Amino acid sequence: MKVIVIGCTHAGTAAVVNIKALYKDSEVTVYERNNNISFLSCGIALSVGGVVEEPEKLFYNSPAGLEKLGVVTKMEHSVENIDFTTKTVTVKDLNTNAVFEDHYDKLVLTLGSWPIIPPIEGIEQENIVLCKNYNHAQAIIKKTDEVQKVVVIGAGYIGVELAEAFEMKGKEVTLIDAEERIMSKYLDDEFTDIAENAFIDHGVKLALGEKVIKFEGSGGKVRGVVTDKSSYAADLVVLCIGFQPNSALVKGKLDTLPNGAIIIDEYMRTSKEDVYAAGDCCVVRFNPAGDNRYIPLATNAVRMGTLVARNLVSPTLRYMGTQATSGIKIYEYSIASTGMTEEVAKTTTDMEIDAVVLQDNYRPEFMPTYETATLKLVYDKKSRRVLGGQILSKQDLTQFMNTLSVVVQNNMTIEELAMTDFFFQPHFNKPWSLLNAAALKAL
Repeated sequence: MKVIVIGCTHAGTAAVVNIKALYKDSEVTVYERNNNISFLSCGIALSVGGVVEEPEKLFYNSPAGLEKLGVVTKMEHSVENIDFTTKTVTVKDLNTNAVFEDHYDKLVLTLGSWPIIPPIEGIEQENIVLCKNYNHAQAIIKKTDEVQKVVVIGAGYIGVELAEAFEMKGKEVTLIDAEERIMSKYLDDEFTDIAENAFIDHGVKLALGEKVIKFEGSGGKVRGVVTDKSSYAADLVVLCIGFQPNSALVKGKLDTLPNGAIIIDEYMRTSKEDVYAAGDCCVVRFNPAGDNRYIPLATNAVRMGTLVARNLVSPTLRYMGTQATSGIKIYEYSIASTGMTEEVAKTTTDMEIDAVVLQDNYRPEFMPTYETATLKLVYDKKSRRVLGGQILSKQDLTQFMNTLSVVVQNNMTIEELAMTDFFFQPHFNKPWSLLNAAALKAL
């Protein structure tokens, strides 16, 4: 069985490793445009802030590692075309410009995503950088030592983490977003209010509800960012506006969403026979809403890549969908979420949405120390089904959202969550778990 894998970050690496484990006699060839694989871009902010001193440690595999498994690993090779009828790919060696063809029995598309780059005036100037891969990480880390005024555009997880990292390095930081709140896709205002105040307390300027219209500069270097409401000095601008599927290679050839995300079934199969796809180039089944959405996350990518291998010969292991569970640490606060926020649920579904917010100490007050936790549950008033939740505390209680992810995935109701069996031990919690207590409050 000849397998060609196009692209090799999280989904691609997971697919390759598992294909070779399950089918030792398979002939696997990887074509990757970059000279590296499996870079954890979520760790770039940790490198900028000095928490991880060597960005090279953010790789969890390598071309040499795949070659030891018997994988033909072609770095700096670009697949220029796919003929799904003849099962051939046209490949260009980016070092020599040589072009050749290769044949597959099974094709795995793990094309990943790429940062959204809006057509803003002046965007071509030096010191306006992206934040996605290892090369971007190296550029940002190098420039951090050379600049003082940093503007981060985009207040999702990556932008927020970078803003904190730059501030920790003593930079003057401005965080800009067109939305009125930071991390608005993942957290409701009860949580973003606290996170925003933490940034303000540390001297980070928040420019929310502002749209960037122009980059100003001199000598080819950026010197400022102009929004529809104000302007901000900048020696360095980092674009973290969001991601889009890197799927131009299959445009018009496979079934996709309007944004290019490849449509797959529950066994990772595309609309063409023997062609599979996984990771950030694909749609995912979003369980809380019961629909398909584009949600690029490394956790999804690793699962989906693993499922490609399991289903390569025959449909064996079904994709269970996602709750888009995620976590972040902002200064002293540990924050996590799963499923839909109240705002997202109300604006993207026709369900009758309700929510409850609980504030309580995470363990008994007779203990020497304890911290307050804020926990929110979002649910459908009609079906009583739990749709999502969020938690914030100075104590790391983020694993509650992993538990709640299982609740959402299994369509549990508020009543069932209220009476679910959780342990009690004063070192860790109260007799009623925070999840129990929030559900009881909803009742």
